[in-house]
Amino acid sequence: MIDMDESTRLVDSLRELLDEGRDDELAARLAEAHAADVARLVGELPQERRVRLFRLLSREQASEVLPELDDQTLLDLVQALEGKEVSRVLDNMPAERAADIVEELPSEQAETILDLMQAEKSEEVQELLEYPEETAGRLMSPNVVAIADTATVAQAVADIRKMAPEEGSFEVFAIDAHRHLVGVVPLRRLLTADPASAVGAITNADVVSVAPETDQEEVARVVAKYDLVALPVVDRANRLLGTISVENVVDIMGHEASEDIFRMAGSDAAELDRRSPRRIALMRLPWILTTLVIELGAGIVIHYYDETLSRVILLASFMPVIQAISGNTGLQSVTMVVRGLATGHVQLQRWWEPMWRQVQTTSIIGAVCGALLGLIGAMWHGTALFGVVVAVSMFVSVNLSGLAGTGIPMLSKRLGFDPALTAGPFETALQDVIGVSIFLSLATALLRWLA
Repeated sequence: MIDMDESTRLVDSLRELLDEGRDDELAARLAEAHAADVARLVGELPQERRVRLFRLLSREQASEVLPELDDQTLLDLVQALEGKEVSRVLDNMPAERAADIVEELPSEQAETILDLMQAEKSEEVQELLEYPEETAGRLMSPNVVAIADTATVAQAVADIRKMAPEEGSFEVFAIDAHRHLVGVVPLRRLLTADPASAVGAITNADVVSVAPETDQEEVARVVAKYDLVALPVVDRANRLLGTISVENVVDIMGHEASEDIFRMAGSDAAELDRRSPRRIALMRLPWILTTLVIELGAGIVIHYYDETLSRVILLASFMPVIQAISGNTGLQSVTMVVRGLATGHVQLQRWWEPMWRQVQTTSIIGAVCGALLGLIGAMWHGTALFGVVVAVSMFVSVNLSGLAGTGIPMLSKRLGFDPALTAGPFETALQDVIGVSIFLSLATALLRWLA
């Protein structure tokens, strides 16, 4: 086992060998290193030395290192290499991973590399590229362990020995003469069955599959729900196109979780890939400016109630508290809903369930916070009515913010937008406006009633 400190020392030693020009020794050490460690070193090197290091790798190891690189490093490296070098590496990669790399390239370079690749592998890659990004079709491997349902168990075992991948887990699927998916063949049954019996007799017909257009988040939910090792992908005629391994699904879940977190911050994962401060600023500015405009709405509301504030200046002391609590309540709600939509725990068809749970939750939070703040307000101002205004304002603001934080992401999802885009600074700013508006409206109504 290698811990992070050992990994760091390994990368440092590889860099030292590269600096000293000891290429033979470096090549030997690289052959023993893990692809992730080599990818880390490649990402830390300047372009010229990056290419030099990469050329010391064997084709097999190079094909393992490329998918480990971040998008920008991958693009820079591939563009610096000759087309033949890249095509030879891609020929040794699974088609689905090669497709991911080809897609990152400029169209002209991608076409050149596809022409230089082996005809069969190039065709597989191009077929995968026809499917939309982040769908089952782009994730699946066309190399499937599929056997005829009419074959004997002995024939099936012989075929599996030829088709089974060298690495990773796999499932055995049974197909008919037209490649229609018949079912899944449990390995335990296959190994214990009579060698002369037909595969169809031990096939489990209750098999879960997805269409190539299925979103990758749904793919991850299906695999997690049914504890699958591999998920078959079928077309509309139920013909087996490929499979998605559980290893790919783990990567999907990590990617989707990171994507949601970054989008809630108005950014994306590429910010960590050594983007320049200028590019990061340009990426974040639209969300910051949108938040600025919404927060100006709170300023307009405050200006509209200048007369109220001038009569009871103490109101200004409670506005930040109500803004903060309602904003945080809304942010908590939107975070839970966004994650719930991603994992399938929140269903749009049953939208009223999270809304009702939110009403129950925020009613308790609003009541406790409202009572506490109302008591403080009454003691501070010296009148019970002032405490009532503060308490009611807090209660209503917290509940409306919670409902907005629950409803807006679901509405975004229904309209076809990523619900994470509505979260973060944007959502918090909206809650601030709600809190200030309710508080000053109730205070104004009270003062008019007292007058």
